[in-house]
Amino acid sequence: MPLFISGLNHRTAPVELREQLAVEESKLRDLVRDVHVLGVAGELVIISTCNRVEVYGVADTPGEARAAAFRELARFRGVDAALVEPHLYTHVDADAVRHAFRVAASLDSMMLGEPQILGQVKEAFALAQSAQTVGPLLHALFSQAFAVAKKVRTETEIGHHAVSVSFAAVELAKKIFSSLAGRAVLLVGAGEMSELAARHLLDQGAFPIYITNRTWSRAQELARRLAGTAVPFDDRVAAMADVDIVITSTGAPEAVITRAGVAAIMAERRGRPLFFIDIAVPRDVDASVDTLDDVYCYDIDDLKQVVDANMRERLREAQRAEGLVDREVAKFLARLSDLEVVPTIVSLRERLEAIRVAEVQRALARLPAAAPETREALEALSSAIVNKILHAPITKLRESRRAGQHRSWMDVVHELFGLGRKA
Repeated sequence: MPLFISGLNHRTAPVELREQLAVEESKLRDLVRDVHVLGVAGELVIISTCNRVEVYGVADTPGEARAAAFRELARFRGVDAALVEPHLYTHVDADAVRHAFRVAASLDSMMLGEPQILGQVKEAFALAQSAQTVGPLLHALFSQAFAVAKKVRTETEIGHHAVSVSFAAVELAKKIFSSLAGRAVLLVGAGEMSELAARHLLDQGAFPIYITNRTWSRAQELARRLAGTAVPFDDRVAAMADVDIVITSTGAPEAVITRAGVAAIMAERRGRPLFFIDIAVPRDVDASVDTLDDVYCYDIDDLKQVVDANMRERLREAQRAEGLVDREVAKFLARLSDLEVVPTIVSLRERLEAIRVAEVQRALARLPAAAPETREALEALSSAIVNKILHAPITKLRESRRAGQHRSWMDVVHELFGLGRKA
C-alpha cells in the first residue's frame, strides 16, 4: 500500500486560499476522522498551518485518496474544491518520505530553519493518533522524521543565524555587551516588532523592562504582558538614564529622540554605553545621535544587513542538511522494505510449520509405541525439511527487497503457498 503526501503550501497557493483552508486544532480531529471514514486511505495524518495544508496517507490508489481528502476538506471549510485542485502537489513513496523529512527539518518552510514547524507536525501526528488514524507505516515515517529534524538541528547550524529583524537586534546587542543578563531595556512604542525584540532580549536575561507609548493604555497593557513598567511618553528621555538598551518603533513622522536629549542623559551615565535599536520607518532616532561617545545606534537597514548575511549562512547550512536528509531517506526506505517482507516471511514460516506439526502428529498417531528417540528424530527431520524449503523463497524475498522488486515476489509467494488460507 503506497505512501503519499498531497497538499499546498506558500509556494503553490496564495495566502487567501491558505487562510480559507486552514483548520483550527479544535476541529482538525473531526476532519481527520471524516476523511478516514471515507475508506480511501488506510492511514491518515493532516497537517494544517498558516503556510501549508497537507494530507499524509497510505492508500492503494493515492490519486483517488488525494481527490477524496481534499473534496472533504473543501466541503469542511466551505471552499469550492475546483479552486483548490490547481494548487495541489503529490509525492509518493520515496519522494513522500523525503518531503516529510524536509518539512519536519524546516527545509521546506517559508522561513528556512524556523523551529515552529516541528512542533506543529508533532501536534498533528499526536492528534491523528488520538483519532486512531495512524498505522505502522505513518508511525514509522513520523517517528523517523522527528529524529531527522533533531539530527539536522544538532549536526548543522541552520537555526543558529537570526533571520528576523527582532532577533537580529539581539545579536547586535550581544556584540556591544558581553552579556545581556541584567541589562535594562526601554521600549519606545508598543508595536509588535518592538515587543518581539523585547521578548528575545528577555529570553537572554535582560531585565528590567520599561515601556513608553503615546497612548498610555497601550503602554500599560504591554507592560503587563512583559512584566515591565509603563513610563509616560514625555519622560522617555529621562528614562534612558537608567537603561542599557532602547528599542524604538513608534510610527511617528519624525524623530522622537534627538541628539540634544541623548547628550544630556549621557552626561549622567559616566561612560556607560547606550544601545539604540531603531526599527521604525521613518526612523525614531535622529541620525546624529550615533556621533555621540558611548552611543551605538542601529536602524532597520543595519538589521537587514545582518538578516541577509545570516540567511546566506542558513542557505549554506541547508545544503549540508539536504545531504543529511538524503542519507536518512535511503536508510529509512531500506528499513521499510525489510518491514514489508517480514510479514510475508513470518506467514510463510507459520504456514509450513503448521503443515509440519500436523503431519508429524499424524505419523506419530500411527506409531503409538514409538520410542522418545524416534519422536525426536521425526521432529528434527521434519524441521530440517521445512527449513530447506524456506531457504529459497526467503532468500529471494530478501534479494528482491534490495533490488526494489519485493512487492511482485511477495505476491508470488502468497499465491504459491496459499498464505492467508487455512492449512
